[in-house]
Amino acid sequence: MSTVNRGTTPEVLISEVGPRDGLQSISRTMPTEAKLAWIDALAQAGLKEIEVGSFVPARLMPQMADVAEVVRHSTARHPGITVMALVPNVRGAEAALAAGARKLTVPVSASEAHSMANVRKTREQMLEEVRQMAALCRCQPTHVPLEVGVSTAFGCTLQGAVPEDDVIRLADALAHAGVDEVGLSDTTGMANPAQVRRLFTRLRRALGERAGAAHLHNTRGLGLANCLAAYEAGVRTFDASQGGLGGCPYAPGASGNVVTEDLVFMFEAMGVRTGVDLEPLLVARAVLAAGLPGESLYGMTPEAGLPLGFTYADGRRPSPA
Repeated sequence: MSTVNRGTTPEVLISEVGPRDGLQSISRTMPTEAKLAWIDALAQAGLKEIEVGSFVPARLMPQMADVAEVVRHSTARHPGITVMALVPNVRGAEAALAAGARKLTVPVSASEAHSMANVRKTREQMLEEVRQMAALCRCQPTHVPLEVGVSTAFGCTLQGAVPEDDVIRLADALAHAGVDEVGLSDTTGMANPAQVRRLFTRLRRALGERAGAAHLHNTRGLGLANCLAAYEAGVRTFDASQGGLGGCPYAPGASGNVVTEDLVFMFEAMGVRTGVDLEPLLVARAVLAAGLPGESLYGMTPEAGLPLGFTYADGRRPSPA
């Protein structure tokens, strides 16, 4: 299937996490056929990295029971896209690699309390898991990047404040464990722009090119402001979820990832190229809505539409309706 051809290199990468983070955060299970249609539509909009699922036991997360099939479909249908899967442990990594995932992402919590609730392992135990996963990825015939998102980097609903020094020490340990990228996640939606700017500045100073994505939530309405602060600190990869689906089952009240449609609009309106077109992205939103009838979707841009005279960062105007 072809995707949007923008002709210019994107300045930021929007990593779509809705098919994983979004779908695992709701009680309903999206039919496999609908899920595949949604991923196809996201690819058609120009998204170049899509987190398509989690390799976790189906008895714990039935929404992800079809993840291997989803990975196989996505890699076969979209050879130019980074098909990413979340893996909580070595067993999950082995299954993801066997299915053909092109990138793995691992959540490692900066909060000990959240780590025990989320994966039932201490931070030190997770570091050992990450070392083994990094070795596994290096053994593949074609290198599969391993990314870690430091969960609860900006605060934890179970522990409370998370010291910034703890976050940076953990990120440095993960880099030494062999991962390709270490990003920061506002798992509980507690971050503010000053904090985001400060912590990502420290992360980039500590890790250089290994400093990775910003995974920010909109729990208290600061999602876009926090993304802008991260951008100003030098971040160029941003996780987002179509319709704002997502959250964390072990972070009460912390639902709602940054809305992909709003994030793309913000950057393009600023003159920052994303490589994503809003018109087919809104078509993908309709595919999502059809696959989950009645599910609440969020976002200001889909409601308001594009403003009169809007142009993309590369100078193009939206296609006529």
